[in-house]
Amino acid sequence: MPADRERDRGSAAVEFALLLPILLLLLLALVQVGVIARDSLVLTQASRAGAREAAVQGTKEAVDEAVRAAAVGLDPDRISVIATWSGGRGAPVRVDVAYEAPVASLLAGWLLPASVSLRASATMRQEFA
Repeated sequence: MPADRERDRGSAAVEFALLLPILLLLLLALVQVGVIARDSLVLTQASRAGAREAAVQGTKEAVDEAVRAAAVGLDPDRISVIATWSGGRGAPVRVDVAYEAPVASLLAGWLLPASVSLRASATMRQEFA
């Protein structure tokens, strides 16, 4: 029996060393999914802020500024904003926001695409005349 124990010695360390990279990649993928979910929530909030601004101000510049100010933590260069007004007071205004969320370089192209397209939209009633 002692010969078998000496032969098996260190096998747990070798198995752990083989599994560690896989576990770390899975952990990184899980964190990346969390980051993308957070970006999606921030983008939704930014579209609501833009729609609120569009309902009150009625200018593309004000909507764009409100969306970028509300998109805390997102790269402003990756955000695109489209505001659509229809009619006058009381008619709906719609703000569509798109964002290309980058993916961690270890996962990009292998487990996930290099970037993920996120979209959010919000509609509110116009308050200005």
